[in-house]
Amino acid sequence: MLLKDVCFLKLGGEIMKLLEELKWRGLVYDIINEEELAKRLEEKTITLYCGFDPTADSLHIGSLLPIVTLMRFHKAGHRIIALTGGATGMIGDPSGKTNERQLNEIETIRSWGDAFKRQFSRFIEFDNKTAFSLDNYDWLSKITILELWRDFGKHFGINYMLAKDSVKSRLENGISYSEFSYMIMQSIDFLKMHQDSKLNCDMQIGGQDQWGNITAGMELIRKIEGNDTKVYGLTMPLITKTDGTKFGKTESGSIWLDGAKTSPYQMYQFFINTPDADAIKFLKYFTFLTVDEIMELEERLVNAPHLRTAQKTLAREVVRLVHGEEGYIKAVKVSEALFSGDIGGLSAEEIEMGFEGLQSEEIAIDIPLVDALILVRAASSKREAREFIANGAVFVNGNPVKDSSSMITKAHAIEGRFTILRRGKKNYFMIRHL
Repeated sequence: MLLKDVCFLKLGGEIMKLLEELKWRGLVYDIINEEELAKRLEEKTITLYCGFDPTADSLHIGSLLPIVTLMRFHKAGHRIIALTGGATGMIGDPSGKTNERQLNEIETIRSWGDAFKRQFSRFIEFDNKTAFSLDNYDWLSKITILELWRDFGKHFGINYMLAKDSVKSRLENGISYSEFSYMIMQSIDFLKMHQDSKLNCDMQIGGQDQWGNITAGMELIRKIEGNDTKVYGLTMPLITKTDGTKFGKTESGSIWLDGAKTSPYQMYQFFINTPDADAIKFLKYFTFLTVDEIMELEERLVNAPHLRTAQKTLAREVVRLVHGEEGYIKAVKVSEALFSGDIGGLSAEEIEMGFEGLQSEEIAIDIPLVDALILVRAASSKREAREFIANGAVFVNGNPVKDSSSMITKAHAIEGRFTILRRGKKNYFMIRHL
């Protein structure tokens, strides 16, 4: 069966082909050879790749967009490559950067690359037939400096490289020779995977800032393999929020795909607090919901925005994708407990998840509740603490306490580790028991 016979999403009863779907979702910033690519995607399987340089110990939420896009191609019957930049990560891509990257230790980059590969495996089942996990260190590390200059450097004109936005934008502040040469390294990646008879990679995708690197790789392939060689490129838009603030950033830092760095609860809260103006866009970007499902959510957003159905669906779909069903269930449980104030049923793990970043105090002995309120700065004096307690404004692990002689004990702490104090409706304080 030809790929053109495979049904994708439907819009108004008409079958949407893959490229049409990507456009509908807003995932196409620019395409090279669009008509030719559209025909190729319908008639013949294509192998495409996206590269990820390990510049941190985890992928972040912005990385999810190209990962999900690779998954869309894979679901449509194409072959995909998630390429870890074990070598290019040692140099640094100048694209989108105003200053030189700080170089990390090689051992650090290698460990970060291994972390990336483990995270990729949560989204993609690599079978080495239709889905591959590769590392460009495997070939770039074997190229000598003379081979780099003689076999590859000769194909890159200085004027051609200077005209690329990734380089041109850096000339005023300065750019090192290593970062200047980055596009050559990335071009070699495309060439090597194109030449590999097992891979036959003919397409690269990336963020819109990768346009110069992608076109440079295509140019290198044509110069070495012949002008008639058919290769393709597609760039996705960089994710922005309607209000102009940076996507994936919160007061506590970036949103990571590692649950140890960003808990399922934190990710759930990030997406459930998506502004109405961004909710449908992000549903199209990050979920595999159908056109009809998303259009229905858009209608609900217009007619009943207070229900926040679109945001709840977005948070559910993304957290399930990144952290699985168990992570989603925990995130909802913690969210509902904190909203209602009934936290007594939460485990210590869930308490840590929900109150991460909350200032806490440690105690090694049992202390009176009045003293505990002063310790965590919920009250300024014993008199004020007693007034709060008498007025029913103080809760211990979700339960109201009106007895000023009450004690905070390890025996009554959640799993012997945490006591959560609440004053009023929203003022939470934590005590850690040693």
